[in-house]
Amino acid sequence: MANTAHADDMSAQLISALPMLRAFARSLSGDRVRADDLVQETIARALANKDKFTPGTNLNAWLVTILRNHFYSEGRKRRREVEDADGQFAGSLAELPGQESHLEMADFMRALNTLADEQREALILVGASGFSYEDAAEICGVRVGTIKSRVSRARVRLLEILAATPTGSAGADLGSLPAMRG
Repeated sequence: MANTAHADDMSAQLISALPMLRAFARSLSGDRVRADDLVQETIARALANKDKFTPGTNLNAWLVTILRNHFYSEGRKRRREVEDADGQFAGSLAELPGQESHLEMADFMRALNTLADEQREALILVGASGFSYEDAAEICGVRVGTIKSRVSRARVRLLEILAATPTGSAGADLGSLPAMRG
């Protein structure tokens, strides 16, 4: 019966982690469909390897590590595909938002996607997903100081990019974004 209770508890924790995983996957991939695929694969891998999870440890960090590893493995496989580094092709497929806040968010997402992968990942883990610097360092397999440096450089670069965008005039509101707060 103890195993059944543990399995039910893990299932509940997996379900409650879905929004966080989806947000992290969306931030990494920049694509809703791909983010959903990443989350689905993460949950499938977590369930297939649930015996490797140590109860009492941080399940969210374990799930994010699975998602992150799958994302980068998938990226290595896709190297031969046509890149859309500037987002021009993806931009041609997107419908223009009807409100200014949507434009500002689109500017932010474009700016976020221009950051180096390591900086974007650190900023998302600490600023948007709420992980501590220590947890983010563990997830990324680097030292805490490296994560702090990446987050700091990412914040500075985002502010530079957003200040130069046409809708960047709402610069006073940028500090309200969790990822931008120090």
